Amino acid sequence: MKNVFIAVIIETFAEIRVQFQQMWGSRSSTTSTATTQMFHEDAAGGWQLVAVDVNKPQGRAPACLQQMMRSSVFHMFILSMVTVDVIVAASNYHKGETFRRQYDEFYLAEVAFTVLFDLEALLKIWCLGFTGYISSSLHKFELLLVIGTTLHVYPDLYHSQFTYFQVLRVVRLIKISPALEDFVYKIFGPGKKLGSLVVFTASLLIVMSAISLQMFCFVEELDRFTTFPRAFMSMFQILTQEGWVDVMDQTLNAVGHMWAPVVAIYFILYHLFATLILLSLFVAVILDNLELDEDLKKLKQLKQSEANADTKEKLPLRLRIFEKFPNRPQMVKISKLPSDFTVPKIRESFMKQFIDRQQQDTCCLLRSLPSASSSSCDHSKRSAIEDKYIDQKLRKSVFSIRARNLLEKETAVTKILRACTRQRMLSGSFEGQPAKERSILSVQHHIRQERRSLRHGSNSQRISRGKSLETLTQDHSNTVRYRNAQREDSEIKMIQEKKEQAEMKRKVQEEELRENHPYFDKPLFIVGREHRFRNFCRVVVRARFNASKTDPVTGAVKNTKYHQLYDLLGLVTYLDWVMIIVTICSCISMMFESPFRRVMHAPTLQIAEYVFVIFMSIELNLKIMADGLFFTPTAVIRDFGGVMDIFIYLVSLIFLCWMPQNVPAESGAQLLLVLRCLRPLRIFKLVPQMRKVVRELFSGFKEIFLVSILLLTLMLVFASFGVQLFAGKLAKCNDPNIIRREDCNGIFRINVSVSKNLNLKLRPGEKKPGFWVPRVWANPRNFNFDNVGNAMLALFEVLSLKGWVEVRDVIIHRVGPMHGIYIHVFVFLGCMIGLTLFVGVVIANFNENKGTALLTVDQRRWEDLKSRLKIAQPLHLPPRPDNDGFRAKMYDITQHPFFKRTIALLVLAQSVLLSVKWDVEDPVTVPLATMSVVFTFIFVLEVTMKIIAMSPAGFWQSRRNRYDLLVTSLGVVWVVLHFALLNAYTYMMGACVIVFRFFSICGKHVTLKMLLLTVVVSMYKSFFIIVGMFLLLLCYAFAGVVLFGTVKYGENINRHANFSSAGKAITVLFRIVTGEDWNKIMHDCMVQPPFCTPDEFTYWATDCGNYAGALMYFCSFYVIIAYIMLNLLVAIIVENFSLFYSTEEDQLLSYNDLRHFQIIWNMVDDKREGVIPTFRVKFLLRLLRGRLEVDLDKDKLLFKHMCYEMERLHNGGDVTFHDVLSMLSYRSVDIRKSLQLEELLAREQLEFTIEEEVAKQTIRMWLKTCLKRIRAKQQQSCSIIHSLRESQQQELSRFLNPPSIETTQPSEDLNANSQDNNTQPETGSRRRLLSPTLSDRGASRQGAAEAGKPQRKLGQWRLPSAPKPISHSVSSVNLRFGGRTTMKSVVCKMNPMTDTASCGSEVKKWWTRQLTVESDESGDDLLDI
Repeated sequence: MKNVFIAVIIETFAEIRVQFQQMWGSRSSTTSTATTQMFHEDAAGGWQLVAVDVNKPQGRAPACLQQMMRSSVFHMFILSMVTVDVIVAASNYHKGETFRRQYDEFYLAEVAFTVLFDLEALLKIWCLGFTGYISSSLHKFELLLVIGTTLHVYPDLYHSQFTYFQVLRVVRLIKISPALEDFVYKIFGPGKKLGSLVVFTASLLIVMSAISLQMFCFVEELDRFTTFPRAFMSMFQILTQEGWVDVMDQTLNAVGHMWAPVVAIYFILYHLFATLILLSLFVAVILDNLELDEDLKKLKQLKQSEANADTKEKLPLRLRIFEKFPNRPQMVKISKLPSDFTVPKIRESFMKQFIDRQQQDTCCLLRSLPSASSSSCDHSKRSAIEDKYIDQKLRKSVFSIRARNLLEKETAVTKILRACTRQRMLSGSFEGQPAKERSILSVQHHIRQERRSLRHGSNSQRISRGKSLETLTQDHSNTVRYRNAQREDSEIKMIQEKKEQAEMKRKVQEEELRENHPYFDKPLFIVGREHRFRNFCRVVVRARFNASKTDPVTGAVKNTKYHQLYDLLGLVTYLDWVMIIVTICSCISMMFESPFRRVMHAPTLQIAEYVFVIFMSIELNLKIMADGLFFTPTAVIRDFGGVMDIFIYLVSLIFLCWMPQNVPAESGAQLLLVLRCLRPLRIFKLVPQMRKVVRELFSGFKEIFLVSILLLTLMLVFASFGVQLFAGKLAKCNDPNIIRREDCNGIFRINVSVSKNLNLKLRPGEKKPGFWVPRVWANPRNFNFDNVGNAMLALFEVLSLKGWVEVRDVIIHRVGPMHGIYIHVFVFLGCMIGLTLFVGVVIANFNENKGTALLTVDQRRWEDLKSRLKIAQPLHLPPRPDNDGFRAKMYDITQHPFFKRTIALLVLAQSVLLSVKWDVEDPVTVPLATMSVVFTFIFVLEVTMKIIAMSPAGFWQSRRNRYDLLVTSLGVVWVVLHFALLNAYTYMMGACVIVFRFFSICGKHVTLKMLLLTVVVSMYKSFFIIVGMFLLLLCYAFAGVVLFGTVKYGENINRHANFSSAGKAITVLFRIVTGEDWNKIMHDCMVQPPFCTPDEFTYWATDCGNYAGALMYFCSFYVIIAYIMLNLLVAIIVENFSLFYSTEEDQLLSYNDLRHFQIIWNMVDDKREGVIPTFRVKFLLRLLRGRLEVDLDKDKLLFKHMCYEMERLHNGGDVTFHDVLSMLSYRSVDIRKSLQLEELLAREQLEFTIEEEVAKQTIRMWLKTCLKRIRAKQQQSCSIIHSLRESQQQELSRFLNPPSIETTQPSEDLNANSQDNNTQPETGSRRRLLSPTLSDRGASRQGAAEAGKPQRKLGQWRLPSAPKPISHSVSSVNLRFGGRTTMKSVVCKMNPMTDTASCGSEVKKWWTRQLTVESDESGDDLLDI
C-alpha cells in the first residue's frame, strides 16, 4: 500500500510539474564557463554587448600569484590538505579520564589547518578581488567555513557548536570527482523544489506541534506535550514512524476513554499524511530532479544506440589477445598447379571508364553551364580565382538542377491534388454529407503518406512573387518539416548502417582470427573446431524444448492450449533444467544442516554434496568442450556469471576433498563453510530472467555508489562532531543511585522481573528475587561516540530509523537538552533526504536500465498502451438470443447496468455483516447468519438467471462467471452445513464465503478491474525479483547458521528468534527485512568474552558471537534487501501504475476504444475461441466505428494495407485477439514519435514492404482485369459481326419479303431486365459491405465471367461495362435498320489495338489517383486486388 501511495504521488507531482514548469523554470545543466554580458561604450561613442568572464582575475596580486591560484596544482594541493584534515579529525577518540590535557595534538593540528585555509581565502581575495571572490557560491561557502573555523579554534569555543564548521570541510572533497559533483548538482542544484519541500515539512511540524501543545498541555500525567520542544519532539517522532504507537498510547491513557477515539483519529491521520504523502513527495522531487528534458531524451537514445554499435564492433579483450601473436594460417595441399587455373583478364580501359566517369560528368556539366561555356576541360590553364568561381558555379548549378527537378515533381503532384479536389467539389461529392470526424487510423495514415512525400523532396520549391501570405507560410512550414524529416531519416539510416557495419566488422575479425590462428576457437587449445566430440557436446549443451509449434506447410506458429507450460519448459536448455533441479535438491539438503548436525559427521547429508559436485563437474566439462573455457567467442568464463560458477564449483570441490572434522571459530575452515553457502546463487546464472535482474541491478551501480558516498560523507560529518562533543560523556554507572564516577564501585543488588502469570506473593518484609552484581561505569550497551567508528555505526543504525529515540533520550539526559538538536537534524537530513534519495536513485536506475528513463512522453504512452493491450482480453460474452423469448428477456435483464449495480450493492451489504464478530454464544450471530443465507439465495438466483440467459456453455466461457459459480456453490454448501450443524466451524466457513464473495466485486467495475489486473501484472513482473530476494535470504540464512548458530541468548536472540537452524534463520531474516529491531539482533550476535564462553577448537562448542562478521553480515544484508531490492519493487509498481492512472486524454487508445473493439471481436468470433481466420479480419475492420473506424470512401489503401499485414504476418492462418489489436495500435500512433529506434526501424521496414507488395498486387490484378476486358471485347466483336451478318440476311429477306407484323420484345425479356435493374443496387451494396481482399478471388472471377456475356435490349447490343475506377468505357453500338453504317466502320471502332492504347492512358490515370491518395465512389475493384 505504501508503494502505491509513492506511485500516486510521483504521477501527481509529474502532472503538477508540467503545469508549474514556468514558475520553477526550465532545467539547466552545469556549464564549464561562467560568463555574462554587459553594455560597453566603444571608441565611436556607441554601445555594444560584450561578454565578460566572471572568473577573470580582478585583484591586485602579481600575475605569478594569479597564475598559481588558477593552476590545477594549487587546486589539488588544497584538496589534499582538506583530505588530511578530515583524516586527522576522524582519528580523534576518547582518551579516558586520566588523560587531561587542554591542548592536545588534535587541537594543534586544527589550529595549523585553520591558518592554512585562512591564508588560502586571503590569497583568493587578493587575486580575484572581494567582488569577484564573493560572486561565486563555492567561495561563499569557503568564506563561511573560514570564519566559523577561526572562531572554533578560540579556546573557549573549542568543542562547542562551532565544531560543525570544522567537520563541514569534508564537503569540499566533492570537487575531487566530476561525476560526484555533477550528481550532487543534479539532485540539489535546482534547490527551489527541494528547499520548498523542506520548508513545508518544517512548517507542518511547527503547526502540528503548536496544535498538539494546545490540545494536550492541560492533561495530567502526560509530559510529552508540556512544552513546545517536547511537543515538537513527539510529533517529529511520529513523522519518523519510530515508536509513534507509544506516543499515541500514552496520550490515549492520559485523556481517558471519552476522548480516546478522537485523539486516536487525530494521530492516525497525521501519521498517514506524514508517512504516505509527505515522504513520497521527497521521492517525487528527487525523481523529478533526475528527469531529463524531452529534447535530451532522443539525443541520448541516439548516443546510446551509437555506443552499442561501437561496443559491438570490438571483440572482447580475451579474443583480441590473438592479434598480438603472428599470423599462422593453415596451409592446404592442392593437386593442381597455379598455371592450371584460368584467370580472366580485365582491360585497363574497362577499369578506367569507372575511374574517369566522375571527371567526364563534371566536364560535361561545366560545358553546359552558361558561365563556363567558353572554357575547356583543361584545368592547367585556369587561374586559382577562376577555379574557385567555377567551383561555386558548379555547386550552385548542381543544387539548382536538383531543386528544379524537385520543383517539377511537386508542381505536378500539386496540380493533380488540386484537380482531384476541384472535380470532387464540382461533382457534388461533398454536398449533402454531414461533417464526420476522421478516425485516428485515417489521421495517422495520412500523416505517414505526407511524411513519405516530404521524404521525396516535394516541398523544396522556390517562393515566387505572386504567392499569397498563406501560401508562403505553408511553404515555409512544409520546408521546415521536410528538413526535419530529412534529418531524422539521415540519423536513423546512419545508426542502422553503423550497426550493420559493426556486426560485419565483428564477423570479419572473427573470421580473420579463425583463418590466421589455428588455436582460435579451440576449447583448451586441444579439441578441433569441427571435431565430432565437440559437435556432440554442443548438441547436448544446447538441446532444449521447442516451445513454438509451427505448421510444416505454411510455417505459421500454432497456438497450443498449454503454451504457457511449453514456454516455461523452453525457457532454458535440458542441461540447465537438470542443474536447476540438482541445485535445489542440494539447497534442501543444506536446510537440514545445523551446528549440531553437521555435514562432516552426517553421511546422509554428504550424498547430496557428492551428487552436486559430480553433476556440476559433468556440466562444466560439457560446456567447456562445447564452448571453450576462456579464449573462445562463447566461452564459459565470458562474464561474471561464469566466474561465479567456477568459484562455486571450486569451493564445493575443495570442501568435499577436505571435509574438515574440527572447525575453529574465525578460521579458514569456517570461511570455507561460509563461502559454500553461496551455492543458491547458481540459480541466478541458470535462469535468464534472474540474470536480467542482476544485470539491471549492477548496471546502475555507479549512481548507487555515489549516493552511498554522499550518505557516508553525511555520517562522517556528524560522527566527527559527535566524537568531539559526546566522547566519554554518555557513560554512567549501572547502579541508578550512583551519579559520580568516583562512587561507582563495589556491588549492589538488582531485582529480577517476575511475570504476573506466576502470581508470586511475597511475605511481609520479604524482598523480591534478585542477585548481587558489581557496579560498572560504562557506555550504553548498543552505541557510543568514543571514536569515529562506533559513532558511524550508531548513526548508521539511526539512519535506518531504528533506535534513534533511545540515542536522543540518552544524549538529552546525560549531555543536555540543547544537544538533542544534533540527532534531530541528522534524522531529518539522513532519512527525509538521504533515504528518499536512495529510493529515487534506485527507481531512476531501474527505469534507465529498462529503457523507460530516456523515453519521451509519446514513447512512454506507447509503452503503457502495449502493456494495457497485453492485459486486455476478449469479453467471452455470448451474443444475445435472436428471438424475443424468455432467454432474450433474461439476457437483457442480466446485462442491464442497474442489475449489475444492484448485485454490487448486495455484495457490499453482505460484507458489512462481518463488522460484528460471529460468535456461537452471542445471540446477535443468528440473525446475521440468517441475513447472509438470504443474500446467498439472491446470488443463487443471479447465477441461475445468467445460466438461462447465456446457456451453460456461454456462461462457462467467462472466468468471472466461473468464480461466481464457485463462490455461490460454496455458499449453498455452507447453508446446508449451517442448518445441519450450527457450530463455530460453520460460522467461520460463512465468514470465509463472504470474504470470497467480496473479491468478486473487483470484476464488476472497469476501474477496479484494471487496478486488480495492474497489481497482478506488477506481481508477475516482480516475481523474479522476489525469487532473487529469497535466494539472497537463503544464502544469508545458511551463513548465519555457520556464524551465529550457537550464540547465547540475549535481548532479542531467544528460543524463538535465533540461528540454530536454517528455518529459524529465515524467520529472523524476514523479521529484519521489515526493519524490526535488526540492530539489537546484530548487537546480540556481537557478544564477546568475558560475557560468553569461547572455545579454541570448534565453533559449535562456543556461545560467543563474531564482532566483525556480525557487522558485515547484518549491515550488508540490510542495505541490499531494504535499500535496493525492496526499492526495486517500488520501481515496478511506479512503472505499472500509469496503466490505470492515466486519463482519457493521455491515452493513445481509451478504454472506450478497447471496449468497442472487444464488442466487435465478440461479434466476429462466434466460437469464442480467441482466434479468427485471416479473411474475417476485413469484416471486423468494416464493423469498427468511432476512432478505430476505417472509411473505405477515403482510406481504401489503408484498408488494403491492414488486411495484407495480417495475411503476411500470419501466412493466411488464424489470428488472435491481441494480433489484430496490436496491428490497430501500430496504425493508430505516429510511429516516428512513439516508437524507439530499433522498433521504429523494424516497423518502417514492415510497412514499406507491405506498401510495395500491395502496390504490386494491385497492379497485377488490374492488368489481369484489363486483359480479361480486352479478350471479352474481342469475343463481343466476333459475336457482333456474326449477328450483323444474320441481321443483314434478315434485312435482305425482309426486303425481298416485307413482314406484316412488327418485332417486339417479349414480356419475359422485359421482366428479366426489370429484375436485373432491381437486384443491381442490392448486389452493389452487399459488395460494398463485404468486399473481398487479397485472399478472396471468387468475386473477381464471377465479375469477369459476367462481364463477358453480351446483353440485348430493345434492338441494341449493350457491351459489358468496364470496372468503375477505369474512366474509359465502350459505348453501345446502335444498329438501325436501313442505316448506312458499314461493316468496316463497326470493326474499326472495336479494334483491339486502339483498346490497348487506351489501356495505357488508363494506367496513367489510375496511377495518378494512387499518388494523390484520393479515391472516388466508383473504386470498388481496388478492393479486389
